[in-house]
Amino acid sequence: MASSLLSSPKPSSFSSANPTSTPRPRAQTLSPFRAAAPRFSHGLATAAAAANPSASRRCYHRAFARPAVRHARRPRIHTFIATSEIHMQHKLRKTPEQVVAIAKEMVAYARSLGCPDVEFSPEDAGRSNREFLYHILEEVIKAGATTLNIPDTVGYTLPYEFGKLIADIKANTPGIENAIISTHCQNDLGLATANTLAGAHAGARQLEVTINGIGERAGNASLEEVVMAIKCRRELLGGLYTGINTQHITMSSKMVQEHSGLHVQPHKAIVGANAFAHESGIHQDGMLKYKGTYEIISPDDIGLTRANEFGIVLGKLSGRHAVRSKLVELGYEITDKEFEDFFKRYKEVAEKKKRVTDEDIEALLSDEIFQPKVFWSLADVQATCGTLGLSTATVKLIGPDGDEKIACAVGTGPVDAAYKAVDDIIQIPTVLREYSMTSVTEGIDAIATTRVVVTGDVSDSKHALTGHSFNRAFSGSGAALDIVVSSVRAYLSALNKMSSFVGAIKASSEVSESQRVQTTE
Repeated sequence: MASSLLSSPKPSSFSSANPTSTPRPRAQTLSPFRAAAPRFSHGLATAAAAANPSASRRCYHRAFARPAVRHARRPRIHTFIATSEIHMQHKLRKTPEQVVAIAKEMVAYARSLGCPDVEFSPEDAGRSNREFLYHILEEVIKAGATTLNIPDTVGYTLPYEFGKLIADIKANTPGIENAIISTHCQNDLGLATANTLAGAHAGARQLEVTINGIGERAGNASLEEVVMAIKCRRELLGGLYTGINTQHITMSSKMVQEHSGLHVQPHKAIVGANAFAHESGIHQDGMLKYKGTYEIISPDDIGLTRANEFGIVLGKLSGRHAVRSKLVELGYEITDKEFEDFFKRYKEVAEKKKRVTDEDIEALLSDEIFQPKVFWSLADVQATCGTLGLSTATVKLIGPDGDEKIACAVGTGPVDAAYKAVDDIIQIPTVLREYSMTSVTEGIDAIATTRVVVTGDVSDSKHALTGHSFNRAFSGSGAALDIVVSSVRAYLSALNKMSSFVGAIKASSEVSESQRVQTTE
């Protein structure tokens, strides 16, 4: 499920009141597969589960759904079941009457767990029969549902259709005044944001969105697009506002891109690299005379500062104070030791690049500072490749004991050869599932960022629903001017995560065995 943009136990999550009033907390969705959630000061935490009244599912709900949100000040359990004819007939193979009974039972069950806020979604509502939709929503309200989420599950509806759907539900569902109407729009036809805004205009007061619009298939409604559209066109939406600090949008978008490996297209609205770039001569002339001619949003509103307006330009002659000031302006706070480690990497890059950009700084920080516990670190790597022979690589690693280990390998390319050399040293069976590389900036001297996903012989993980063992996947990222070095650093990052996980599993097994022995004695 997408994370909720806004939510409140009262039907006024969006407000037409003075926007300077206390902003409402942002909602956060948690996976139901976690036995415990972190402590939230204000945000909403949601555990989501498909409606199924079987005994095994009841055990699952009791074991995971309520405990997953027990620390939240505003806990919620979200249950859903399909209501369109095509889903009921071909997927659920149940009659409408059976679907209503299941929905009522599971909403009531969620309330019986002591959760004051229960969200219900009629999956594929966009293609559901209207009268049946009104009926099932009425019944779940009676059973205790407090939030009614209306999903356009396959992104099928057009904006005027979806807006009318929300308006019709609001007008024809008995008891709707006691619940919040929510939207959840997919982007299969590229209309998720438009449909979401149409829903808000028609009376929805919770909008489910995702940062960068990532999600199933073509994605979900984009948080940054929805938020900025509401902020820019507030007067046409009845004075609605979100209370979200939009100056964190750019940083949040970059963080999601980095950790997910899903990079937005350059022309992505609001957060794309070209969103505030003006190349046309006529546009540039207008911008130089008055920025409002072609910019409906100020870059400052989303926390984006143009490099040529920033003041500090870093290069190979920049000292510690200038670099540290740049980190502060970018919003990073690191310890003195972390800064010294980072500064060494910075100087290596600055010696080879004429100018170090903000994007370079962020890539180096992520690679040097924000990494898992280091078991193996890269000392040196040398690779040869070309059309005259096989690619070879020599890798030197520093192990957990501080000893240096060297291996050479041959591969189909320099990266393949380097990875084989790493495998020869570390001796952990792995399978490379994903490999991607992107350029941080333009130009031949750009830093390359690499992201990999590996799996190994780590089958101690259990699927929360089926109980089956599976091989856990581990992702890693690396950054360097040299693509081979960047690739090796990313591979080591993933292997270090795997080593840390394996170590934790072994330690847990040893503790369990020790406790078992003590109990028997």
